[in-house]
Amino acid sequence: MMKRRTIVVGSVALVVIAGVCVYAAWAISAAGRLGAGWAGLGSAWPFLLAGVVTVGLAIAGFLRLAFFSQSHGYDDRVDPDQR
Repeated sequence: MMKRRTIVVGSVALVVIAGVCVYAAWAISAAGRLGAGWAGLGSAWPFLLAGVVTVGLAIAGFLRLAFFSQSHGYDDRVDPDQR
């Protein structure tokens, strides 16, 4: 069950990161076609930054939970002979 959840969370994270990259590429392309160049991206950067910060905080939170779980014995086997 945990392996499936890890795959789902990893897949969702990759889709989100790919979406941010596609949006950034589109924003740069659209701003270049409008003639505004880099100055035309001024309104998009706060949203891109917010997305990067949100993903970073989510990753940091999940890592913190993983290390907390491991250091407090939640990941230990109840019966070491059982596999």
